[in-house]
Amino acid sequence: MTLTLLVNCSYLAASVLFILGLRSLAVPDHARRGMNQAALGMLLAIVGTLMKHEIVRYDWIIAGLAVGAAIGYPLGMYVPMTAMPQRIAISHLFGALAATLVGIAEYQLSLHGIGEHGLNSARMAALGFEVLFGALTVSGSFMAFAKLQELVSGRPITYPGQNAMNLSLFAGMVGLLVWLIIDPTQSVLLYVMAGLSFSFGILLVLPIGGADMPVVISLMNSYAGLACSATGFAIGNEILIIAGALDGASGFILSIVMSKAMNRSFRNVLFGAFGTVQTGGPAKTSEGLTVRSVSMEDAALQLTSARKVIVIPGYGMAVAQAQHDLRELGELIERAGGTVEYAIHPVAGRMPGHMNVLLAEAKVPYDKLKDMDDINDEFANADVALVIGANDVVNPAARNDQSSPIYGMPILNADHARSVIVMKRGMNPGFAGIENELFYHQRTAMLFGDAKNTLVALVQHIKSQGVAAAA
Repeated sequence: MTLTLLVNCSYLAASVLFILGLRSLAVPDHARRGMNQAALGMLLAIVGTLMKHEIVRYDWIIAGLAVGAAIGYPLGMYVPMTAMPQRIAISHLFGALAATLVGIAEYQLSLHGIGEHGLNSARMAALGFEVLFGALTVSGSFMAFAKLQELVSGRPITYPGQNAMNLSLFAGMVGLLVWLIIDPTQSVLLYVMAGLSFSFGILLVLPIGGADMPVVISLMNSYAGLACSATGFAIGNEILIIAGALDGASGFILSIVMSKAMNRSFRNVLFGAFGTVQTGGPAKTSEGLTVRSVSMEDAALQLTSARKVIVIPGYGMAVAQAQHDLRELGELIERAGGTVEYAIHPVAGRMPGHMNVLLAEAKVPYDKLKDMDDINDEFANADVALVIGANDVVNPAARNDQSSPIYGMPILNADHARSVIVMKRGMNPGFAGIENELFYHQRTAMLFGDAKNTLVALVQHIKSQGVAAAA
């Protein structure tokens, strides 16, 4: 009785810490505290589980902890921040794989009358749901990793009848699950369903472009949470139910937020038909348009003379690993008397909060990171909007051109600033595959080059001229 009480108390404390951690993550300057709360909650959950009376031997558990630590520590400590989206995708893969294997093992034990849990229809529903979403998440997460790592093309891969095939496959999976619930003894159906789910995960992510990976990652997070929660129901573990529900619900909500930020429909999010180039008319080209470039000297003068600068970071900044140099530039602008804020689009980068993570790593103050809804009205008061490696999220075509594939997508109002400086390698279009009207705007000047090298040169020029020091 005392041991059961200790287990329940540890689970209760872990649940509270998970909720507090999730709540803290909603506030940037409390995010680190939230991670510590969640980590402590997970430790209590593990300790509580190890005290359960169902455990009869610990050798395999200890081996699993050792192997998991050997894999997890390098992933957490040595993977660069620019590769964090890939690491998150792999983490979802491992979590979903664990849930799938537990579901299959529990089914086999129950089928042969081993253990204290019987195999009735209710438990079969939980086990089947666990295996279905677990297998789907394993392959879907791997495909997301492969696209982010450029092992597979980041462009949408489509073929005729794709949506019909995916829906038919999904219907087949659900049909097998219902059959299993009615007759849990049909073991072969479980493995067929797992195989179909694994295939569906691949086909789900295949037509999704690299620019839409934030939605994919949050969606896989939701699926992994659902599988985890189903595991809890299947084996009677309360903390798995709570943690899985929190993970699934938060990931689902985040998926909806991401899809709205990219002007995607809920149906597209669920069935993977987003990321493809929409058609609505001929896309605008750059024919007859000209760009205006700016010298390093003029760019430095504009930035150090500005009273207000809004920086818009994008994936190009992440690839160049230029966040530390960007912070140094911001400090120089502030020494010269200006104010600097960072406008964060919900889908900038390759995972939710990608730009926030990179800038926080570079020790940019949290209060300077502004969400799109909070900063958009401020662009009209900005002397300079500095765009670094961002493209589609600042394209005015989303507001002005109904034939554009990104029409309706909320964007950052960079074009409302008094002047715009765009740091970019060249004039290649973004993931939407269309020209960016902002680059040809009369108030826009292009500063071509790698983001890191350009920022380093810009910082050195400002320092050499003593502009910031003089101010």
